[in-house]
Amino acid sequence: MYRIMLADDEGIVTDSIKFIIDKEYAGLCETETAKTGRAVIELAETFRPDIAFMDIQMPGINGIEAMREIRKSNSSTIFIILSAYDKFDYAKEAINLGVLDYLNKPFSKEMIVDVLGRAMKQIDAAKERRRQELSIREKIETVTPVIENGFIYSILFQESREVTGNYKNLLGIEEDYGYMMVLSVIDAESGSENPVGSGIRVQSEYTKIRDMIRVRLNCVTGPLLSNKIICFFPVRNKKMEYSDRVRIIERSEELLRELLEKTGISARIGIGSVQPVEAATASYKDALTALHLSTAGVAHASDLPVGCAYEEDYPADLEKRLFAAVGSGDVGLTSEYATRFFAWMRETYPEALIDARLKCLEFVLWAEKLSYESGGMTYRFLHRSDYLPAVTECVDFDELETWFTGKMSEAARNVTSKKEEKLDSIVEEAKRYIAENYSSDISLDEVSGRVDVSPYYFTRLFKEETGETFLEYLTRLRIESAKELMKDPELSIKDICIKAGYSDPNYFSRIFKKAVGVTPTEYRSGSVQE
Repeated sequence: MYRIMLADDEGIVTDSIKFIIDKEYAGLCETETAKTGRAVIELAETFRPDIAFMDIQMPGINGIEAMREIRKSNSSTIFIILSAYDKFDYAKEAINLGVLDYLNKPFSKEMIVDVLGRAMKQIDAAKERRRQELSIREKIETVTPVIENGFIYSILFQESREVTGNYKNLLGIEEDYGYMMVLSVIDAESGSENPVGSGIRVQSEYTKIRDMIRVRLNCVTGPLLSNKIICFFPVRNKKMEYSDRVRIIERSEELLRELLEKTGISARIGIGSVQPVEAATASYKDALTALHLSTAGVAHASDLPVGCAYEEDYPADLEKRLFAAVGSGDVGLTSEYATRFFAWMRETYPEALIDARLKCLEFVLWAEKLSYESGGMTYRFLHRSDYLPAVTECVDFDELETWFTGKMSEAARNVTSKKEEKLDSIVEEAKRYIAENYSSDISLDEVSGRVDVSPYYFTRLFKEETGETFLEYLTRLRIESAKELMKDPELSIKDICIKAGYSDPNYFSRIFKKAVGVTPTEYRSGSVQE
């Protein structure tokens, strides 16, 4: 339905246009008329026309002034000028107001139908654009929480820099630093945490709470984990100014009050320290510690004895990035950060070789701990028995740097390579077992149990490594075996069926034909050439 306003002080003009509209667009249009500029403005405010035929010369407020007033409250109305005069100045002003066309009186039916057709197409196109915009916005509103959850998880689980970076790009985060906030729901009566009870209660209110957090704090809002909602605030600087800390505490207190008023839910908030994005899990731990060390509604890590303080100019930021790179198995970044950290030691303390040895040993031991935990490696007590002698024998910074960067890179490499080696060995062991037992009635559960992984994980891993499912691989192996056995004329099809791992000859025949294209008998007789 198109709303059309006819503004002209001559009744014959409005009646003529209305007659044409009713005849040509029956049932599609709703029309209203006005004869003065003031009446036009007042009608436009209530009727909100899609299309307005405007006479320039009307009693009182002229058409141009009326259009200007209407445009203030309704920017989408399409104007069509009617005038008995061909006045250039009016036409110029009308163009500035976004008028579709300028019709001189007298006009014909064809002129009205033509201009209305163009106006309706323009309205339809605008509605379609609006529909698409709303559809896209709806999809974004649906997808954004999923992306935000993924981003928070990538931080908590210390995913690779590439994974976290992809989430950052999707969310439009350009900052390299940030801090975590943990909103923890508590029992209103006891004032203490009850993760199970509070988590169940807050689940039904999660969407409402999430919206409150986003409006109040404008941050990346993550998932509900037990009774906690985890958020991330991207920032540009690696240190939070005092005024910014006060501001976020005040806004967090306002959020808690709003949460209690609108949902009846009591909560506390812990805020962590600023960290590089890839090492923001440390900020999450700070936020949790702040909650544990304080009974206040909002606890900020910087206000409490949380974390470690460093001497001035110590590259704490670089240290965090270095171990984040090791933990994610990024050898290139590990080598870069290790070299930069060593350069800082060499330049800042050129005479402190002994202290540099101790620092290198400390870092290497910690990096290897990360690689053992992340790479599926087997810890051996005597594995590092030569580390202390090796460090002690480094007579200068150059030798020490070579040992240090090499060991750090090796630790990062082990995070991924040892995982890959373990996964490869699982698949290879499975393939060996299948090759030795395919003639018997083996199953997925049997093979996955043999390599000591769950059937679900084994299914996914086997497909990723071989390109075939377990059943596809087993079937192919059995069919290839059957084709070899058919070369022995002493063996019957039934014997071949059993030796290939099938107990039912009919089932074997169907599987063979599906794989090869002919039945076993036809294949043996030479009906197919390979």
